[in-house]
Amino acid sequence: MRPRRLASLLVLLFFPALALAWGDLGHRLVGALAEDALRPATRERALALLAADPIDAGGHFADVANWADAVRGARDPRYPEGWRWHWTRFADASCRYDALRQCPGGQCIVGAIARFRERLADASLPPPQRAEALRFLVHFLGDVHQPLHAGYRQDRNGFDVSLTWQGKPWSLHGVWDYALLASRGLDEPAYARALAAQPLPAAGPLDAAHWAESSCRATRDGGVYPPGHALERRWVNARRALAERRVRLAAARLAAVVEAALGDPPPS
Repeated sequence: MRPRRLASLLVLLFFPALALAWGDLGHRLVGALAEDALRPATRERALALLAADPIDAGGHFADVANWADAVRGARDPRYPEGWRWHWTRFADASCRYDALRQCPGGQCIVGAIARFRERLADASLPPPQRAEALRFLVHFLGDVHQPLHAGYRQDRNGFDVSLTWQGKPWSLHGVWDYALLASRGLDEPAYARALAAQPLPAAGPLDAAHWAESSCRATRDGGVYPPGHALERRWVNARRALAERRVRLAAARLAAVVEAALGDPPPS
């Protein structure tokens, strides 16, 4: 792995309410792993796009991985519907995605990923617009693989599930956003090396609706909901393994999406 900047772990440790999707650390891990998985020519094109945009000034995927949360938090007027792009909500545990009900007008994470994939691949667009699309994709590919970003309407994607961990109050959503990965106690470079020790999984279908359904099924079948309100270390350790698998899968699919948009076409 190339050297990366350290994540802002101490800030999030003492202010867990600030944590958003996968927290700062999780999104940076997805970005770092995906960038390293790109073919050299594709990586060069992607980083050139970011370098051409004054917002990014030559950053790596990890450096822009949390930008979408920053503009959402700032209520940036350029993206009035942007807060809706980070999640979708299923009606029940059947986990069947219904675009008309869950994503009217494309205003959900599935619709956002489709739009920004199209923009990234459109060579007729100016580089800053394609760089913006890439920044959103780096973030949203992480979001859609956090199970509770494709959770259930009745508990608001886990925000209404109250828990305690190490004597502090958490929502279930917050536990998955931050506490599970943070519980391993590794800084970003060490965590990235640990997750990169094995090849990334196969990306599978590049279909955001399929990814959202898979995340929903993880909430149903993967023990995402704990048996009680006070979390135990054994449960946290077991669920962290699932969270790490989802991070690695998000990275594999992000790399595949960027390759499809910016990579060389296969030989005929």
